Amino acid sequence: MTHQLAERCGDRSRAESEGDDMDTHGQQLAETYLEMLNTHEPDLVDRFVAEHYLNHNPFVGDGREANRQFWTAFFAAMPDLSATIEDLVISGDRVVGRFAYRGTQTGELMGIPASGNAVEMRSIDIWRVQDGLFVEHWDELNLLEVFQQVGALPPLGSRPGGDM
Repeated sequence: MTHQLAERCGDRSRAESEGDDMDTHGQQLAETYLEMLNTHEPDLVDRFVAEHYLNHNPFVGDGREANRQFWTAFFAAMPDLSATIEDLVISGDRVVGRFAYRGTQTGELMGIPASGNAVEMRSIDIWRVQDGLFVEHWDELNLLEVFQQVGALPPLGSRPGGDM
């Protein structure tokens, strides 16, 4: 029986049903992450990050508490931060999101003094879900551009002390 016919007949397999549950739950987890970013409430990590979260990001330690501490500092550095989900893909136990972040760096950011500059950061985040929470995370960030935006690095092609 084809998938479409099975759906019309109400004869969906248990695997399809579980997949739909993961799609819904994965979307809810990503939306809670986005809510945390836009409300600047780091305690929302309790709703989407597992206690023993494994983070493959050199700026953020492992565990829920390290995640909470990172976001507390990030929001202090960029108090007007706003974020959007550009794409969301859910497959198996993975949730993949492409996010855009915009704000003004008015405090220390990852060891870089406040610049007062506008910042636009982009990320591609991959999470593994287990027992209803994110348990592992990988990401790719446009940090070269971010470091240029806050003045920690010169723009590409420029020479120190002179024009191109």
